[in-house]
Amino acid sequence: MHQLTLAEIARGLADKKFSSEELTKVLLARIAQLDPQLNSFISLTEDLALQQAKAADARRANGESGALLGAPIAHKDLFCTQGIRTSCGSKMLDNFKAPYDATVVAKLAAAGAVTLGKTNMDEFAMGSANESSYYGAVKNPWNLEHVPGGSSGGSAAAVAARLLPAATGTDTGGSIRQPAALTNLTGLKPTYGRVSRWGMIAYASSLDQGGPLARTAEDCAILLQGMAGFDPQDSTSIDEPVPDYSAGLNGSLQGLRIGVPKEYFSAGLDPRIADLVMASVEELKKLGAVVKEISLPNMQHAIPAYYVIAPAEASSNLSRFDGVRFGYRCEDPKNLEDLYKRSRGEGFGPEVQRRIMVGAYALSAGYYDAYYLKAQKIRRLIKNDFMAAFNEVDIILGPTTPNPAWKLGAKNSDPVAAYLEDVYTITANLAGLPGLSMPAGFVDGLPVGVQLLAPYFQEGRLLNVAHQYQLNTDWHSRTPTGF
Repeated sequence: MHQLTLAEIARGLADKKFSSEELTKVLLARIAQLDPQLNSFISLTEDLALQQAKAADARRANGESGALLGAPIAHKDLFCTQGIRTSCGSKMLDNFKAPYDATVVAKLAAAGAVTLGKTNMDEFAMGSANESSYYGAVKNPWNLEHVPGGSSGGSAAAVAARLLPAATGTDTGGSIRQPAALTNLTGLKPTYGRVSRWGMIAYASSLDQGGPLARTAEDCAILLQGMAGFDPQDSTSIDEPVPDYSAGLNGSLQGLRIGVPKEYFSAGLDPRIADLVMASVEELKKLGAVVKEISLPNMQHAIPAYYVIAPAEASSNLSRFDGVRFGYRCEDPKNLEDLYKRSRGEGFGPEVQRRIMVGAYALSAGYYDAYYLKAQKIRRLIKNDFMAAFNEVDIILGPTTPNPAWKLGAKNSDPVAAYLEDVYTITANLAGLPGLSMPAGFVDGLPVGVQLLAPYFQEGRLLNVAHQYQLNTDWHSRTPTGF
C-alpha cells in the first residue's frame, strides 16, 4: 500500500479497495518503524490523522469524491497548523502552537487530505542540506550518509522513502526543486502568487512560494490543484484562474520549443549530470519537441544578488522573534536589552544568525545603495533575460543542481560552497517564474534531477512535459534500497 501514488490512492479509495483509515494506519506504522533512520518528521499527528481519515471515509460513503479525499500527506513545518507545534525547524519556535491554519493547510484539509505530521526542515528554511535544523539533520534515503537537500528535505526524504505519497514544501531559492532532485522526486515551485503565503512563516517574502513534492508529475498536479488559488488574506496572492492541471497532462509535445541555456554548462557542472540532462533532451525530442540553444547572460550575477536580497528580507522578517510575544525566551533576563540579545542568540542557530547579520549589513545606511539596491537592479536584468528567452522558446531546460547529494557535514565549514548548489534554481525565484524538477537518472547511485522553467502561470505546461517524459522513462519509479 505504501508504494501507491496519490493518483493510485484516489482510484483505490473510489473503488473501495481500502479505506482512508486503513491506509493511514499502515503509513503511520511505517513512519514509526522507518523514520528513526531518516529523521524526516518533527511532529506526528496520529490522532488528527485518524480523525481526518474517518471523516474522509464518511464523506466518500455519502457519495462525495475527489482526488485528495482521504489521501495522506504531510506539511513542511513552517505551515501554521492550529493547535499543533509549528517550529520552523528552530529552537526559537520549539514551543509555538499556531492559533490558526495556514491557507494551504486549510484548503487541503477542506479537500479531504489527511495530515500525518509536520516534516523536518532547515531552520527558518535557510539551507540547502537540511543540516541546520534544531532537530538534527535529515538523511537521504538513497544513501543515509548523504544530505537530502534543503530546506524542504524532511518532506522530500519522507516521500522518497515511501513513508507517504506526497507532501508540501516551500521554495525560496530552490528549496522544493533541489531536494526533489537529490531524492528522485518531482517537485514544483509555482509562479510567485499562485499559492497563498498566508500562515506560511516567512523567510524572504518576495521569494517564498509553497508547492508540492511527490513521486510523479501526475501527483504534483493533484496536490497543486488543492493548494493553488487566490487568497484575499495574502496581499501577494494573484487573482488568476486555476486550470485543471490533471486534465492538461496528456497534451502532445509536438512542436514544443525547448531552450537550453549555454550558461548552464559551465565548469561548475558535474559532466555526468550534463550527460543526463542532454539524454533527457533527446528523450523529449523523440516526443516531438524542438530544441535550441539560448542565452541567459545575467545568470552569473544571480547568487550574489540572491544572497543580498534574501538575507535582507530575512533580517526584517525575523526581527519579530525577540523573546517578548511568542517563541523562545531566555532565562532571567536582566533588562530588555539582555532579553533581546540572549533570546535571539540562544534561539537562533548559526546559519540563521549569519543571514540576519548579512541582511542587516546590506540594509544599513552606508551600504543600502551599494548592495541591496544594486541586487534589486540585477534581479530585474535576470527577469528581462527570461522574458527575452520566452519570446523564442516555450520552456527552458537544464540541470537542477550542479552535483549529486553530498555527504553529511561535507560543506558545513564552507557555507558558500553550499550556496553555490543553488546556482540553477535561484533565478526562478528572483524572477517569480514557475519551475519543476523531475528525476532524470543516477550518478554513483544518487539521483539527478532535470529542471524545467516556464512563463508565468504556465505550471500546467511544466506538468504536461514532465508527465509525458515520465510515461516514457522509469527514473521516477525507482525506489531506494531498504524502503
